[in-house]
Amino acid sequence: MKQFHRMILRMLPGPFLAWLTVLLFLLVMQFLIKYLPQLVGKGLPVPVIGELILYNLAYMLVLAVPMAALIGTVMAFGKLAESNAYVVIKGSGVSFPQLVWPVYLVGILLTAGMWMFNTEFHPEANFRARNLWQDIRSAKPGFDLQAGVFYDGIEDYRILVGSIPPDAPNELEDVTIFDYTEGARFRTDIRASRGYLQPIRDGATLHLVLFDGEVHRKRPPGSGNEDRYERLAFDRHLMRISLEDLNFTRSDPREGRRTDRTMKSREMIDLVDSLDATVATQQRHLSDIIALLGTGAVTRDEVGTLIRDEARFTLAQNAAGGSVALSDDATIRTIRALRMKVNSARAEIQWAAERADRYRVEIHKKYSIALACLIFMMIGAPLGLFVRKGGLGTSATLAVAIFLFHWVSLANGEKLADRGFIEPWLGMWLADIVTGGIAIWLTFVVWKDLRSIPSYSFTLPWRRS
Repeated sequence: MKQFHRMILRMLPGPFLAWLTVLLFLLVMQFLIKYLPQLVGKGLPVPVIGELILYNLAYMLVLAVPMAALIGTVMAFGKLAESNAYVVIKGSGVSFPQLVWPVYLVGILLTAGMWMFNTEFHPEANFRARNLWQDIRSAKPGFDLQAGVFYDGIEDYRILVGSIPPDAPNELEDVTIFDYTEGARFRTDIRASRGYLQPIRDGATLHLVLFDGEVHRKRPPGSGNEDRYERLAFDRHLMRISLEDLNFTRSDPREGRRTDRTMKSREMIDLVDSLDATVATQQRHLSDIIALLGTGAVTRDEVGTLIRDEARFTLAQNAAGGSVALSDDATIRTIRALRMKVNSARAEIQWAAERADRYRVEIHKKYSIALACLIFMMIGAPLGLFVRKGGLGTSATLAVAIFLFHWVSLANGEKLADRGFIEPWLGMWLADIVTGGIAIWLTFVVWKDLRSIPSYSFTLPWRRS
């Protein structure tokens, strides 16, 4: 028995790690293709890009680990069936549950690991990735002059270059610079026949050497005669321009507002408890308001009665030409005040309840995705014995189909739960319930060898002749 268990456990890690690597590679490539245009041209340090990819690996692992567990289990048990090893094992008197329980144990350990990862590490990675994205999007593009195009990436400067020799990118011809450091009214215009860009020192200062040109400027306030206009000719002129605005700066990764995607599960649970307490408090407050009318019950019909009563008194007031008894005026004011309190309480109850449900959806989602690892391994073991000679293509096709079904069901359940059509727990656990039922049925079929019964046997569509 132990040798069979060791054989299966040796067969599992290879396919699992191989497919996990492949899936992560594909997801990283998809990420780079989608977001690379937002990263290039901003002079970002390579470690920053690597850090961004590392943070986004968190959600990639959430997707890749359950699928890799499914494919790896299908392939491992497919090899048992293909080599007829399972026939030998079954002939020696070992039942399917006796053979497969170590795989279930691995699935439980994997589920526990993903449970911790989804509830602790994944939200923090999402939070840091969001903050880093905000820093990247606020960064200005790096210094990049183009011939015939005004460059305005540096604050208070506009630079136009007539041409740049292809073989000498640091040499400039026909240079025009508008300097707004003293304001638009006292703009300084600099024109030169040619120029030269010196290497940027420490990435903070640009040295621009200009030759054979002129400086045109109006004297700024405090310089004597403010109407004085200067025209200066030069053979060589050195400009030092600060590039600090172009440097990428990081904000504090620990600061910022957290959402349901960036909060840890224990934090969301505490917040949901607080929101539930708010709902209960407002419901008691609403009940007290209704009790003032002598009903003591909180129903939508009674809230509507308040509004109808106000309309009735308003019509009576208009019919009387604006003159009604003082008691009627007092009643109208009281009803209006009660209506405002009722509407305010109802709005706060609805807001708190909807927000609590959104957090409940995310809490259940983290747990259900973790449990999917165990369910997929429970499906993969009997499914691999069904596949037999299907090989890699069959394993991958079946795994992708099951995974897509599970993920689409989870996504649709999340939408329905967010919109209040179904309970949060049902929307997030329905996919696990369905796939878990499939896993139990497949396990029972293999365990009792029901494939030998015609009503329980089936052939894969692509294997039918």
